[in-house]
Amino acid sequence: MADKTFAILSDIHSNLSAFKTALSIIEEHKDVDQLICLGDCFALGPAPVEVLEILLSLNNCIFIRGNHDRYLIEKIWEQENPSLEGMNPYDPICIGIVQNERWTYEQIGQEGIDFIRQMHISHREIIDNTQVEFTHAWYGRDDEPPSIEEATNWRNHVALLNPNVDQFVFVHGHIHIPRFEQDGNLKILCQGATGLPFDKNPKGAVGFLTVGNEFNWDVRRFSYDRQATLDLLDERKPSFYRNLQSTVKYAEIRNEF
Repeated sequence: MADKTFAILSDIHSNLSAFKTALSIIEEHKDVDQLICLGDCFALGPAPVEVLEILLSLNNCIFIRGNHDRYLIEKIWEQENPSLEGMNPYDPICIGIVQNERWTYEQIGQEGIDFIRQMHISHREIIDNTQVEFTHAWYGRDDEPPSIEEATNWRNHVALLNPNVDQFVFVHGHIHIPRFEQDGNLKILCQGATGLPFDKNPKGAVGFLTVGNEFNWDVRRFSYDRQATLDLLDERKPSFYRNLQSTVKYAEIRNEF
């Protein structure tokens, strides 16, 4: 079977400038067979409406739901003392992010919520002798990716069900930092974040994965107009925006409260 190439976006987080730059890089790649978006399209950034408009216009894209996308469906701000990923609900950072979710929900409206509801939890393909799995983080949880031990157990289980498969690739987002781990015929990949990296490198990230007759994993880090994102945060002032400005500048989470 011929090779198949996936272009992978993840963790856009309403960063319009980074998102548009990432799409231009993908368009220039030419030989992409399938576009995959690994979730957390919305929340935190300043341009959820503009990002939604572009996402709705994309053809040949498989959308995976992230935890921040889920928060919008759940209206997490309506819960009593909501907590995010185990955070103290009284932590000002947690409170700020929850209020940012509410702001984002009000921006994208019902059209955005309907779009999120149509997203997948995961996507699986078998190409030649390789099985590729795409999720935001992991099965049954969207806020913590698999450890190498969990992924190895998954590989062993899948191998019993698919004896013709002898190569396994697991691709996730969520952590906002690059990851490449290998255990024999298992590879765990994350290219980092398209819109909000946390690895002290402020460049966005797009991943290109080719499987089939060959395996190739190519992570493109790219510069984008960060000042445009910073200015839009300052103009629209969503909840938590000063922290987000620091994250855009320094590519790490800083407590600006």
